[in-house]
Amino acid sequence: MGFLHSLNTDVQAPERFTYPFCYEPHPLCELAAKEVQAYIAAHAEIKEDADRGKMFGVLVVECEGANGELGFLAAYSGLLAGRNDWEYFVPPVYDAQQPDGYFKTMEREISRISRETSSTSNASSTRGMSQELQLWLFHQYQLLNARGESKDLVDIWQEYYNKEKLRRKFPLPPGGTGDCCAPKLLQYAYQQHLKPVCMAEFWWGQSTKEELRQHGNFYPACRGKCKPILTWMLQGLDVDVNPETLGFPHLEIETVYEDDALLVVNKPSGMLSIPGRIEEYSVETVMQQRYPDAMIAHRLDMWTSGLLIVAKSMETYHPLQEQFVKHQVKKRYVAVLENLDTLDHLDYLEKTGRISLPLRSDPMNRPRQIVDHEHGKRAITDYEFLSENIVALYPQTGRTHQLRIHCAHPEGLGRPIKGDELYGTKADRLYLHAEQIWFRHPVTGEEMYLKSPAPF
Repeated sequence: MGFLHSLNTDVQAPERFTYPFCYEPHPLCELAAKEVQAYIAAHAEIKEDADRGKMFGVLVVECEGANGELGFLAAYSGLLAGRNDWEYFVPPVYDAQQPDGYFKTMEREISRISRETSSTSNASSTRGMSQELQLWLFHQYQLLNARGESKDLVDIWQEYYNKEKLRRKFPLPPGGTGDCCAPKLLQYAYQQHLKPVCMAEFWWGQSTKEELRQHGNFYPACRGKCKPILTWMLQGLDVDVNPETLGFPHLEIETVYEDDALLVVNKPSGMLSIPGRIEEYSVETVMQQRYPDAMIAHRLDMWTSGLLIVAKSMETYHPLQEQFVKHQVKKRYVAVLENLDTLDHLDYLEKTGRISLPLRSDPMNRPRQIVDHEHGKRAITDYEFLSENIVALYPQTGRTHQLRIHCAHPEGLGRPIKGDELYGTKADRLYLHAEQIWFRHPVTGEEMYLKSPAPF
């Protein structure tokens, strides 16, 4: 098997297979990834395309009847240098790139009809042909699971989104579904009767405007395209528990200010502002144990620490909310930025400035957000460098992950916040802290200013 590569190591295999949507890469995967990275670096045509930004994956497997001998498989997402037949990497689940195959033949025919006709009715006809061809393609993806069962992509998708409301929202897979690393790796392993041991995916190359990722970092499988597929393909494997379901430490909350109407608390990093889909423990639930009608007036990301205003009653909550809606509340955050090999890009940055990059959610990869100049919502951040690596951030809007993306994006500061595992590199915590807040007291009308120094 030319796609199976040896893995000579004494590192012990894990007891259970990787939960692909939230994991720490196993040392076996790290060793395999280094082998793949060395291969990419040594092959100019592959490296040239990969340098533009590409996700690669490794699957460590146990060879059947080989006394537990381990090897690994490698894959890339989509096409690599326009091809899906590189000898080092496993083949696609279905090869739609054959020039004389049905898909490419029909694709050329639809393009010809589209070029030769321009009427509205013909445009509608070619659109219908394209949709039928895409549906045909999805049916060709016959995906296996660890039990040896097979099911096509459309059936997998529609069984996953089996509730009527979800079915309307997600009737069919988006284009490219089934061509990510994980499905390719698992499909080939099952076909060759190789036992999956652990898996990981890493990013190679530049961070694109759409994909804010760091070269060499490991990332979870995408949820939008891969969650339905992998839910099927992992059946029959003993898989790690989703660590997000295990809960988080019940951290203490420091009270910075309190009166009869409200509190201002210092939320620790690693604690939710409000109850989550899985985790109930949050600043709001803790406050409601003390004051049954308590509601937080705004939110911080789970891994961001700092000041939060808590209203003790609805009479206090509504006027506070009005101040946030009218952008009358001012906040200052402090962030430590990642060290980069070179800081030449800072030559064009002023010590103080403004970042305006519109944001929207990435429905195929939640909770990530992306910059979208056409459809994104207005997002503005003022910044002030306090030193080479420390920056004060003054958000003028309150979009999800706004500060994190405005720091990491090439059109922003171009440097991720230290510890930002979504847009940068994981560390012991996210080095972002809501340090100061200004607002008007909803009862007395007094101008309030509170401060909580960063704990880093």
